[in-house]
Amino acid sequence: MNELKRIVTVQDISCFGKCSATVALPVISAMGVECAVIPTAVLSTHTAGFPGFTFRDLTEDIPGITAHWKKVGLTFDGLYTGYLGSPEQAAMIGDFVDEIRPGTFFADPAMADNGKLYAGFGNEIVTAMKRLCDRADLIVPNLTEASFMLGAEYKEPGTYDETYIRSLLRGLTENGAKTAAITGVRYASEPGKQGIVAYTRETGEYTEYFHENLPVSFHGTGDLYAATMFGAMMRGKSLVDSMRIAATNVLNSIRATMDDPDYRYSVKFELCIPELLKMLEE
Repeated sequence: MNELKRIVTVQDISCFGKCSATVALPVISAMGVECAVIPTAVLSTHTAGFPGFTFRDLTEDIPGITAHWKKVGLTFDGLYTGYLGSPEQAAMIGDFVDEIRPGTFFADPAMADNGKLYAGFGNEIVTAMKRLCDRADLIVPNLTEASFMLGAEYKEPGTYDETYIRSLLRGLTENGAKTAAITGVRYASEPGKQGIVAYTRETGEYTEYFHENLPVSFHGTGDLYAATMFGAMMRGKSLVDSMRIAATNVLNSIRATMDDPDYRYSVKFELCIPELLKMLEE
């Protein structure tokens, strides 16, 4: 009998727009991993390009879901956290870890990009997210999020070197996180390439994977990357293979979408699932 891993992802549901849970659930399930969901909020659409979206906060529902799962004895091989709407939600996920004790804890501290926090966030979310990330096995911040969590200088893509990134990675693992991986890295020496660089505290080893930097931007690609990377890890892939598979899946999805004039609808990752499954079997 084939073993089926079971994970839970904790993030919002945008009813339309291909981000957060509406990316994680189909991608991770297609990769052959059972994916349960704890929704942190429900939005009518994602927040980029669709003014007037509706929003319902589900913070009050999280403790009840956790209590019920504990009562019926549910167990999970992994936990994947994404966008959390408040410091209170981040604290609740800490409680979830204590009560349910999932296996691998993978945290994407989705709270900032391009040198700024997302709208509606203040320093409180940074503190709460840092505290949660310190408990994780693997964290995947972008450069902005890493800078905020460390109180470090943020540098624009293509203006820094390897020493800067490695210093941030070591800082991110000083208080508990086992492995930190910074996404969207672009060195000054090779601005035409973009990649992910990881550091594992116990071994002192750096791992990296770089690829072509495409001159376009789509909402939700960070969520697609994180979901694919965690799914690959749950399928037993190594860290570097998981990084490669995730990056290739995002690139394929962007290429499948670049001729679409309306970028609000995000990438057509559905078209690339067959190729993703092939990579898992390599």
